[in-house]
Parts: sequence; C-alpha cells; structure tokens
Amino acid sequence: MIHRRGVVLVAVLWIVMALSIIVTGLSRSVRDEARMLSLARQGAQASALGDAAIQLVLQQMGAEPKPVDRMTTVQVQYMGQEIGVQVMPLNGLVDINSAQIPLLVRLLTVAGGLAEGAATPVAQAIVDYREQRSAQGVPRRFEAVEDLMRVPGVNYDLYARLSGLVTADIRSSGMVNPLAAPPAVLQVLAGGNAELVSQIDARRQSGQPGIDMTGLDAAFVGSGTVRRYRLQARVSAADGGAYFVTRYVDINPRSRDGFPWTTFHMQREVEPISLRSSP
Repeated sequence: MIHRRGVVLVAVLWIVMALSIIVTGLSRSVRDEARMLSLARQGAQASALGDAAIQLVLQQMGAEPKPVDRMTTVQVQYMGQEIGVQVMPLNGLVDINSAQIPLLVRLLTVAGGLAEGAATPVAQAIVDYREQRSAQGVPRRFEAVEDLMRVPGVNYDLYARLSGLVTADIRSSGMVNPLAAPPAVLQVLAGGNAELVSQIDARRQSGQPGIDMTGLDAAFVGSGTVRRYRLQARVSAADGGAYFVTRYVDINPRSRDGFPWTTFHMQREVEPISLRSSP
C-alpha cells in the first residue's frame, strides 16, 4: 500500500513538473510574440516617419532650379521628431558601367582589400562583363550592383565590401564627384589617406566653398551634376537603435506620370544598439 502511494506521488510530481514546463514555455512564447509585434510596430512607424521626411526633402529639391551637387544632410522636424535626411548625388559613387581599370583596381585594393596583383584581373573581368555585346551589338551593361556577383573573382564577401560604394544607375564619364562621395569612396580617391578624407569631409559638411581636393587622385576626380540621388533618413528608436529608410530617386519633372520625381529603388535597414563594454 505504501509502495503504491509512493508511485502515485511520484506520478503526480512528474505531472506537475511537466505542466510547469509547458506553462513556462507558453509564457515565454507569448512574451516573444509580444516583443516581435512591438518591434514590427516600431519598424512600421519608423518607416512611415522616414518616408515622410524624405518626401519633404524631395519637395524642397524639386522646387530648387539648381540640382544638389554635393552630399549634404537636411534636418527635418516631423511629428515632434527631428529626422536627419542625407542627400547624395549618385555621381559620388563609382560607376561600374564606365569606370576604367585603374579606378576599379584602386577600388578593389583600398575598399575591397585585395592585393594589386589580384585586383587587376578582377577589374579586367568587370570591364569584360559590361562590354559583352548582344547579337545587335548592344553592350550588356550592369543593370544593378548585385550583378557584380556574376563577375569571375567577385564572391559575396567582396561584393559586400563594395556594394555601398558603387552604382549602376547613372551614365557618367567614369569619374567621381568628390563633393558627393561618401567617406569610403573618398578613401579610394585618396589612396587610403584617412586623415585627408577626414579633413575634406569635415569641410564639406560645414558647407565650406572651394574645398582643396588636390590630395585626391586627379585621374579619378570629375565634376558635374546628376538628377539621380540617394536619400537616406535615419529615425531614432526608443531602445537606442535606429531605422534607416532609403530611396533612390530620379528628379525629373517631365516624367510620364507627372510627378516631379520617380523612385526606382527602396530599402529599409535596422541599426542595432551599440554594444558598450563593461567598466
């Protein structure tokens, strides 16, 4: 009798333990789902705020007769929040459809991390890819920067290092406008001289006219304006991170749909909370 009671007691304890595990699992699942819903809601709100800020900046740009010729950041007040919108003309990037081999080699060595001996054949392969012609004699061209991964010698890691520095969305002379170039592209033009890049970028951000660019490689530097831009809004999150909303636009008041600009690419990214080291 005592043995039977002991068996029943053990069985009851196992059942209680199993139920506890199930309840704990359900509670954790509910918390995780609630957190995911909260993050999704924050992301949707941030995307809407970022899009609204970009639209306001585009309205200003569309009203100006002179196109923006340099990278600049516009602070927008919207719904009680200050949102920075970075405007970058796309001729501040390396055009993979027209850049010549010396600039491509510099890009692959400074930004891509390749040795010059390894960079030269990859640069040649990029040129060979875009110069392949159809039966009608039309060059193939890169339709998007992702097409770089079709080039022999360009793996995903190399592509990831280059993707933010190149464009396939403009027709250029193959030169780069240093006033519009992000710091990583300036680094390429400066041959890796980080101090020079810091000086140029600081003067450019302050709006200083007549910035001295003589330290950059003159063979890669051009000027001029384009009507295609990357606009990126940074929306701060409550947890200390941020959301980035990016639009690639063509400002053309003669577009078929009658709008003063056309969006041809969009993306959204999350900037994680910075990890701080313990004291």
